[in-house]
Amino acid sequence: MRKFVSRSLTAIALLLALPAGANAAAGVAVPSQEWSFSGIFGTFDRAAAQRGFQVYKEVCSTCHGAYHLSYRNLADLGFNEAEVKAIAAGYTVTDGPNDDGEMFERPAEPSDKFARPFPNEKAARFANGGAYPPDLSLIVKARPGGADYLYALLTGYVEPPADVTMMEGMNYNAYFPGHQIAMAQPIYPDGVTYADGTAATIEQQARDISTFLAWAAEPEMERRKQMGISVMLFLIVLTGLAYGSMRKIWADVKK
Repeated sequence: MRKFVSRSLTAIALLLALPAGANAAAGVAVPSQEWSFSGIFGTFDRAAAQRGFQVYKEVCSTCHGAYHLSYRNLADLGFNEAEVKAIAAGYTVTDGPNDDGEMFERPAEPSDKFARPFPNEKAARFANGGAYPPDLSLIVKARPGGADYLYALLTGYVEPPADVTMMEGMNYNAYFPGHQIAMAQPIYPDGVTYADGTAATIEQQARDISTFLAWAAEPEMERRKQMGISVMLFLIVLTGLAYGSMRKIWADVKK
């Protein structure tokens, strides 16, 4: 019985333990940020995530895909059915074959995956000077530092120090490993116009797109946390009952 209680308490401790905010990415220190989705009770800021989708749509999607997302997933961010259909219809996807055995293009539907910016990797590399723009749907999970790193990267474009020799076609970034990155600075002040009137500073756009991509990488996070809280409450109650039962049993034995 004591082992059961000990294991239950250990399980509760593990569930309560939260990973520390990453402050380094491949050896480059990045500042930790406050995120609405951090912590055991954290949730995604829907307004920020919707703005982040706008940044992805208007800026990032010209080079980067989000291959693991379907347009219908956007309903989880608060877009209604009509809005999701309208967003999807703004893209063209390849379908088929038709009755003639030929592939054809049609407007995307909510069930379709996000449209790819390039037909294949070679086309993507050709359009980007040999660099291959990574898929963004899991980028928060794929990079050390997660959302902190993305925010730092997007706000880290500065003039190179005088003693740094830049390679041709590269851009200096304070937080990119090696500090020389092929991707040119993607966001600028007022690069998008937010429908809700939020000022589109570089920092705001970086925060919004990081929030959107954090959701894209783990859209089930809120359900997972809710389940974790339910499990913790169950274990706490169960541990209390087990401890009370143990006291009762041993009390009878002593008598």
